[in-house]
Amino acid sequence: MRSLLVTGAVIVALAAPAHADPGSLDPLLHAAAERVATADQVAAAKWGTGQPIDDPAREQQVLDAVARKSAELGLDPAAAQRIFRDQIEASKVVQHALHDRWAANPDEQPTERPDLGEVRPVIDRLNDEILLELRDTRQLREHPSCKGRLAGSFNRTRAELDHLHTTGLARAIPSLCS
Repeated sequence: MRSLLVTGAVIVALAAPAHADPGSLDPLLHAAAERVATADQVAAAKWGTGQPIDDPAREQQVLDAVARKSAELGLDPAAAQRIFRDQIEASKVVQHALHDRWAANPDEQPTERPDLGEVRPVIDRLNDEILLELRDTRQLREHPSCKGRLAGSFNRTRAELDHLHTTGLARAIPSLCS
């Protein structure tokens, strides 16, 4: 699987996990990292528009969709919503940090404003991917070894991320283990 890490308006490849070890949470962490990376484009789309980073109506739409889809996949909708609240908060961590950086460093401000209508389908696709990974890793996430496996997957995934996106990924994963 080939995925993309989006930084500002630049898209670079984020290597997919080298193998599909059935005892690994790497694909789940990879999908979460890719979702965190989309925050760059969301931040750029909102930059200078007065549009707030916090968007409770959009967040609720995402959580409602997650609840519906998780039920269809045989997942606990409340647990899936907890996990996706973390995904949303992770995105906001990155967006706030980028807005702060751009305010302090005008030369780093985005020169193009992505269309949120084009970014949201990417986020929706990643949400679906994360839901499928949640389904496929349910036994691992419920096992007492989950936190150790999660730490290993986090360390492998963060090797390809900068500090800001590593921070975002760390915020995205606390509720993954049951």
